[in-house]
Amino acid sequence: MEQHIYPIFDKMLARADKEKLLGQRGLMIWFTGLSGSGKSTIAIALERELHRRGILCRILDGDNIRSGINNNLGFTEADRVENIRRIAEVAKLFVDTGIVTLAAFISPNNDIREMAARIIGKDDFLEVYVSTPLEECERRDVKGLYAKARRGEIKNFTGITAPFEAPAHPALTLDTSVLSLEESVNRLLELVLPKIGR
Repeated sequence: MEQHIYPIFDKMLARADKEKLLGQRGLMIWFTGLSGSGKSTIAIALERELHRRGILCRILDGDNIRSGINNNLGFTEADRVENIRRIAEVAKLFVDTGIVTLAAFISPNNDIREMAARIIGKDDFLEVYVSTPLEECERRDVKGLYAKARRGEIKNFTGITAPFEAPAHPALTLDTSVLSLEESVNRLLELVLPKIGR
């Protein structure tokens, strides 16, 4: 077999090369909280604000993950763990490319979030707890899921028939029952911008 004359060209570019090209540092912002707490709403607003500042972002949430890469998974305990594992592996690829990645998932316990942090890399992982109380989430009931869970139509629904374990040491806690969307985004910007390098 003929040996390649220029083996250096077979090597992939390093993360630092991509971050230099983008002029930003890759980072994972992992939003956790109950259904209806405001995770996706905050992530979308933050993405728009970072985009306005010239920062490349990617949102991962239930809608774009469950309809694609994880469309073969259900909601058993094993499937929930695999769901988060795959999300973390995909997120790591984005972060290693220098992209600020925003993940909005209930991810109901510390073990599952710890697994995600390990896969992505703890130095690149910011856990944001959207701590909106259950009563407020249920009042909003954006997708009608709480009503179905109360009627017994959805089994193992987090906050009703399945537990949610609050993060022990989140990088930031946001309660959307007391903070406006703008206030939440501003607090995130204070946390995130220095880490992105902008």
